[in-house]
Amino acid sequence: MPIYEYRCEGCGHELEALQKLSDAALIDCPACAQAQLVKKISAAGFRLKGGGWYETDFKSGKKKNIAGDTAKPVAGKSESKPASPAS
Repeated sequence: MPIYEYRCEGCGHELEALQKLSDAALIDCPACAQAQLVKKISAAGFRLKGGGWYETDFKSGKKKNIAGDTAKPVAGKSESKPASPAS
């Protein structure tokens, strides 16, 4: 079950609530008893990084292991070096 964050527009009280996806949003503030709770938008509590099923299982051909790839120069372009002054 996800944890939702709420903030009261009336008194500024903030709280977290463990709710099912199908549960209705909370509206009554437990601090001031006014119906002014607003659901906040917050970042996820986890991050997918590194190698793993989500990176490799649904790719085909040479697209696997993207996280381990290093930056490669674009074909047809080379790194230019400044010309040294003629002596």
